[in-house]
Amino acid sequence: MEIALILAIIAAIFIVRTFKIVPQQHAWVVERLGKYDRTLTPGLKFVVPFIERVAYKHSLKEVPLDVPSQVCITKDNTQLQVDGIIYFQVTDPMRASYGSSNYISAITQLAQTLLRSVIGKMELDKTFEERDHINMSVVAALDEAAANWGVKVLRYEIKDLTPPAAILHSMQAQITAEREKRALIAASEGRKQEQINIATGEREAYIARSEGQRQAEINKAQGEAAAIVAVADATAEAIRKIAEAIRSPGGEQAVQLKVAEKAVEAYAQLAQKNNTMIVPGNMSEVAALIGTAMTLLKNKPAATS
Repeated sequence: MEIALILAIIAAIFIVRTFKIVPQQHAWVVERLGKYDRTLTPGLKFVVPFIERVAYKHSLKEVPLDVPSQVCITKDNTQLQVDGIIYFQVTDPMRASYGSSNYISAITQLAQTLLRSVIGKMELDKTFEERDHINMSVVAALDEAAANWGVKVLRYEIKDLTPPAAILHSMQAQITAEREKRALIAASEGRKQEQINIATGEREAYIARSEGQRQAEINKAQGEAAAIVAVADATAEAIRKIAEAIRSPGGEQAVQLKVAEKAVEAYAQLAQKNNTMIVPGNMSEVAALIGTAMTLLKNKPAATS
């Protein structure tokens, strides 16, 4: 009975050490008599007990690794506190097992060294502007070195760039001054544009007023011209009618009568408006004029009948 129990225990140990189930996205390194033999892929695998053993187990997933914060010196001798994070993946389990005693520590130390080297070539202001360049430089150098460790460095990201408090204060003052400068420039540009708009408006208003005055003068001139033409046409028509009336029977007598009436009215007006009586030098002319007028008055009814 005891022998059967011992055999059962031995069989169970043999089965446990023989059959291995490798999880998905994992790789196990098998050694035979202390020497690398093969890499087990996911699934049910067999190992010869007491001769072969699983020496290393690796995850093939992408692994994030924090890089401890460190002080870097920039090109302009400014201290800068920098920390970041690395994303890597095991691509060769055999190299990851035998290429380095601790590839995680090796990647971390190399990342810190490379970061100090890259930042040391830049001035402080550039380190904030060139984050992508820093990340790519670190990834390129890390990936080249980590190839011997069976590791693929996928990317590196800087989490924080922290300058000293005095530098932060001066940077804040510089930013404030720059914003005030922009505000003053914007205000001056606004005033400039306002003056331009006012000048443009006044110019357009002056042009509009001058155009209106010009059009008004043109309209006035055209109206005066039209009035002169109308007066001239009326005068011409009146003269034509007078001429026709003169040429008609009794026309000349009518003209002479009208002249005599006007002359008498003129003498009458002079006698009323002036203290001095103006008398023609030749009174016979006045008498003749009046006589002619009287004769015309007597003959007018006969002529018109």
